[in-house]
Amino acid sequence: MRLRYWAAALAMAGGVSVTALALSSAAVNEPVPPGLTEAGRWRPEPFTSPVEANLVVPHAVSAVSASPTSASAPALPTAPAANAPLPVIKPPLAVWSREIASGDTLDGLLAEAGLTRPDRAETSLALGAEYDLRRLRPGHVLTVEMSANGSPRRVALDVDEGVRVEATFGDTLSTRVVSPEPEIVVLAGTTKIESSIFAALEDSGIPPRFAVDLAQMLGGTVDFRRDLGGGETLRLLWREARVEGDTIGQPKIAFASLDLGDALYEVVWPEDGTGRATMYLNGEVVRVFAEPVKGARLSSVFGRRKHPIYGNVRMHTGVDFAAPRGTSVRATAPGRIAFIGRRGGYGRVVEIAHGTETMTRYAHLSAVPDSLAEGQRIAAGDTIGRVGATGTATGPNLHYEVRVDGRPTDPLSDKRLSEAIEGEAQGDAGLDRLTEARARLEDALASDLASNTTERL
Repeated sequence: MRLRYWAAALAMAGGVSVTALALSSAAVNEPVPPGLTEAGRWRPEPFTSPVEANLVVPHAVSAVSASPTSASAPALPTAPAANAPLPVIKPPLAVWSREIASGDTLDGLLAEAGLTRPDRAETSLALGAEYDLRRLRPGHVLTVEMSANGSPRRVALDVDEGVRVEATFGDTLSTRVVSPEPEIVVLAGTTKIESSIFAALEDSGIPPRFAVDLAQMLGGTVDFRRDLGGGETLRLLWREARVEGDTIGQPKIAFASLDLGDALYEVVWPEDGTGRATMYLNGEVVRVFAEPVKGARLSSVFGRRKHPIYGNVRMHTGVDFAAPRGTSVRATAPGRIAFIGRRGGYGRVVEIAHGTETMTRYAHLSAVPDSLAEGQRIAAGDTIGRVGATGTATGPNLHYEVRVDGRPTDPLSDKRLSEAIEGEAQGDAGLDRLTEARARLEDALASDLASNTTERL
């Protein structure tokens, strides 16, 4: 019985297997659709490397920002280039500055500023190469710039007329002189003389030193005690050099007009460097004076005075012009060199003969040109030496003498020298200079009046 069951089961399993094989065979023999056959033949194209690949990094956006109406994300900041130069950071500098006072020395001031002995010596040599340190005086200003380690970086010395001497320390030490370009200002003024020319100038705000210039030109012609009774009109034109609004150096007179009522004296000082001032009386040339030192200050006049060194009263046989050492000294009139050498308290001198009677002496010179020789003829304005302090002198100056027949005479009043060069001032050229000077004075006075009126308004 049980065997029948097992036989029946085996028969049924075999039938199922035969049926499955038959169906499988039938499926294999069924034809494949053309579309599927074409798809089965597809192969991907071989991959080709791009010549230049541009990598685009998409911005990360949220689901909301993916909307067509949403704004694009802001651009990322650009990183700085790797080769951009770094800013130069300068080390901090300590600045020390002080005005030189009486009794100060350069070495002492540099020590006060904190410089070591070797640095002080090097600085003194550098500044001394461009400026005579013996000329240091109160009012000059010393400025020292030092780095954090105490070494000097720059030392500046401000001296006369805005000139600065600078020593710069670095890989090498360099020194230079800085001279500012001044602005030349033309000024004019008018005043009434009541007691003296000096007082009239001072009361009117006109440089009172012009009284010396007027005495130099008018002293031998106008008797200031007798001819000035009060109420005379004096008009002046002068020039000042300014740097950043500050006046440097001394003002220089250009034209003066003194009206005595019955006589009009006018003096024209030249601008051409010849130093030949011309005086006119009622429009005609009276005398010509050629200055031995251009732009110098008349520091002592002819006559009896207390000697600045010996202290006693004695005759001063010439006039003194104070000027910096080395300033050119020029012949005041044509002549022949009579002597070059030393004469006691005069120091180094040059003497010029003007004919057989008149001689001029230039004393206290620091140097004389090598080309200058005794017997040589020279013209007015030729350089015959340099200002110095040789002989008996308190400082650099020119002692200028005029001797007639061996006797000293006042150089500011003697007319013999002017006769040799007055011819150059005569004629049309001399009158043209006078006319031009008058016009410049009127223009300057009108300009000053307009300026004062505007200020009051």
